[in-house]
Amino acid sequence: MIDLAKEFRKIFNHANHKIQTFFAPGRINLIGEHTDYNGGHVFPAAISFGTYAVGKKRNDSKLRFYSMNFPEIGIIECDLNDLAFSEKHNWANYPKGMIKYVLDAGYSIRNGADILFYGDIPNGAGLSSSASIEMVTGVLLENLFQLKIDRIDMVRIGQKVENHYLGVNSGIMDQFAIGMGKKDNAILLDCQSLAYDYAPIKLDHHAIMIINTNKQRTLAGSKYNERRQECEKALADLQTELPIKSLGELTADTFHQYEQLIENPIHRKRAKHAITENERTLNALHALRNGNLEEFGALMNASHRSLRDDYEVTGPELDTIAEAAWRQEGVIGARMTGAGFGGCAIAIVENDKKDAFQQYVNQTYQAKFGYEPTFYTAAISDGAKTAKEQ
Repeated sequence: MIDLAKEFRKIFNHANHKIQTFFAPGRINLIGEHTDYNGGHVFPAAISFGTYAVGKKRNDSKLRFYSMNFPEIGIIECDLNDLAFSEKHNWANYPKGMIKYVLDAGYSIRNGADILFYGDIPNGAGLSSSASIEMVTGVLLENLFQLKIDRIDMVRIGQKVENHYLGVNSGIMDQFAIGMGKKDNAILLDCQSLAYDYAPIKLDHHAIMIINTNKQRTLAGSKYNERRQECEKALADLQTELPIKSLGELTADTFHQYEQLIENPIHRKRAKHAITENERTLNALHALRNGNLEEFGALMNASHRSLRDDYEVTGPELDTIAEAAWRQEGVIGARMTGAGFGGCAIAIVENDKKDAFQQYVNQTYQAKFGYEPTFYTAAISDGAKTAKEQ
């Protein structure tokens, strides 16, 4: 592990005193994809990769940010009295936005600070590095300025940074998983009410493998908006006879009784995914609480097939990885995770079969696309927290 305190003292020219380190994880979504905006549940977990931050209060109102991931940008500077979004401040808009909205929420920050960040989340993998920066900034501010921020309030502030400060139309799942994560547990989360349940994941003999397709996710944004619209049209058709506000309110059985109300067959497929996927998240909670990892794996596989066939957001790269994984001995389950059209897949694999799994999936993928995917083994970790003193 890099000595962040030493780097901090060097970059900001600080004396050799004790410095607290803070950590916020990245996240994976284990099941429940494209359900959040359809009124359903998601099933994320915080992971062992994430963002570290160290900081020191200043005597003036100056804020100075430095990222070891972007050393060529150098120190980015602004003032506590001018926290407006600025294109030229690049990645530092994430911590700036957090500071602005923490202040707006009525918390007292009277001094500036020097803050150094370092992240080990793989770039462009869709494991939510932006929410990780936001939440690590939140816990650092709490400590530096002796604030007591309710954790759900901090999660909401992080989402506000994305939606209003940065203009990204994202839901609350990323910040929630990162803020509320619990070691060896996934979270069943209702994105509307924020009601949540922890589900233990006992992986004594298995590992969670993350497989990055290394494909640029060029279509994800436009197709995401298209799928939302298709689901809204399906919902409108169902509402002609059903008193529902979202697709997530329906069971699969009720949907099958009324699916003929959806005139467009493509819209019908989209609704089918949203409804059956939501049901899978609820079944996943029961499977894990009963210690039934095999059932959970079967739900992961069914989720991928639904995303491939009914929602059509996987693409050849993710399908190749998932289907190769299914053929491998020792794989409990595998599916795409995230918005789709590139990004990552995840698999639960027996520990002693990991090398064979990686070799086979790598060969299969490279033979088809001419380049390699990247593999990571992730543990399920606690949410944003104080890491250690250096």
